[in-house]
Amino acid sequence: METKPPVPRAILVGVQLPGVDDVMHAASLGELGRLVKTLGYEVVGTVSQKRDEIGGATVLGKGRLEELAEMTGGTGVVESMAPVRKSKARERFDDTGGRKPAVAGAEPDPQRKPEFVIVDHEISPSQARNLERATGAQVLDRTGVIVEIFHRHAHSREAKLQVEIARLKYVSPRLRESSGGGGRQQGPGAGESDLEVDRRKVRDRLAELKEQLENIQRDSDERRSARRDQLRVALVGYTNAGKSSLMRALTGSEVLVEDKLFATLDTTVRALQPENRPRVLISDTVGFIKKLPHDLVASFRSTLAEALEASLLLFVVDASDPTYESQLEVSRNVLKEIGADTVPSRLLLNKIDRVSEEDRAALREKHPDAILLSAASPPDVAALRETIIAFFEASMMEDELVLPYAKQGLLSDVYENARVLSEDYDATGRVMRVRGLPAAIARLRRTLAG
Repeated sequence: METKPPVPRAILVGVQLPGVDDVMHAASLGELGRLVKTLGYEVVGTVSQKRDEIGGATVLGKGRLEELAEMTGGTGVVESMAPVRKSKARERFDDTGGRKPAVAGAEPDPQRKPEFVIVDHEISPSQARNLERATGAQVLDRTGVIVEIFHRHAHSREAKLQVEIARLKYVSPRLRESSGGGGRQQGPGAGESDLEVDRRKVRDRLAELKEQLENIQRDSDERRSARRDQLRVALVGYTNAGKSSLMRALTGSEVLVEDKLFATLDTTVRALQPENRPRVLISDTVGFIKKLPHDLVASFRSTLAEALEASLLLFVVDASDPTYESQLEVSRNVLKEIGADTVPSRLLLNKIDRVSEEDRAALREKHPDAILLSAASPPDVAALRETIIAFFEASMMEDELVLPYAKQGLLSDVYENARVLSEDYDATGRVMRVRGLPAAIARLRRTLAG
């Protein structure tokens, strides 16, 4: 019988800064715990401390650092010449690859010390090294955890390129000289240390990846351009708010639905079902999160372009989460960063089936224009579908188009981009009364007359 490898164990470390109350701090650590569990690790403890800033050599004060070291089996002291255990966590960020993740479900060993310390902030490479020396554990910060999750969940070629760019930008300042002394190279690149060679390789690889990504994004831009006159809705919001569940309910598509953070990284576009004329396209986008690494926002700018070019944004929020308002603020800030804050939007308070009647009343009072629904409720989804259709109907116009007999092959184009209300025939061709968006009808008129 094959023995399952032990599940990696982790200690969470958080610093409560001025202006952050106990509820927000606890929510942030809770979210970090879910991120760590998404990696397949077991969270076995938390060390928290109130401080004025995330500074100092070890993030934590002396007392808290000793407490953390006692949990991990470290000395609690940062010794400049102390041997540093090679960090397998960081090896996963190297191009050479890393070990496979442990299989979840292995029997825990209560005597085994945690191998990971996960810090709920972005910390400097020197702070990470100092924490490793003091604790004897492998240290990752919040950014490193998110980048690793993105790496595991990326499937499309575009998402994989975007994630690798973000990973290389993350690992580059964290490269270290090898313990062998970092000698100088001979031959090509002579005079460079091992570290300088590694950093040059990272720069070269980044340039190569960016070129590949630009080629893919040109193709994506062309596909979006072909859909420019179609009715497009983008589901946006915090990770795990239920966007993919709502996508599946609205479109009948078999998109991935998991109770995990960042289960969806690749943009999915499907038609609203039952189909409406003209057809409405629904896009499911990557979820947002507090302290989302800037490089990941930049890398996924093209993915988020679906939101920028949508006609309507549906802000999906988990109404059962006590921190839903801060999650909504994060989503709006990210969209503002890419310039999508001017797109018309509606607020969807999802998972309302998990909310008490008293809290529902409070939500209605606080957000009178919001739509309260559950993606698991067919009546709620049907009502949302009618709301989406009504939004586009308000911008539509009726007109008459004539399809010459010699251009009957363009009939499908008409049906694709407008609703045909009636048809008749005269000497010139098929006379159709249609309803659609002004821009779409103007384009059809130019196509039929050309």
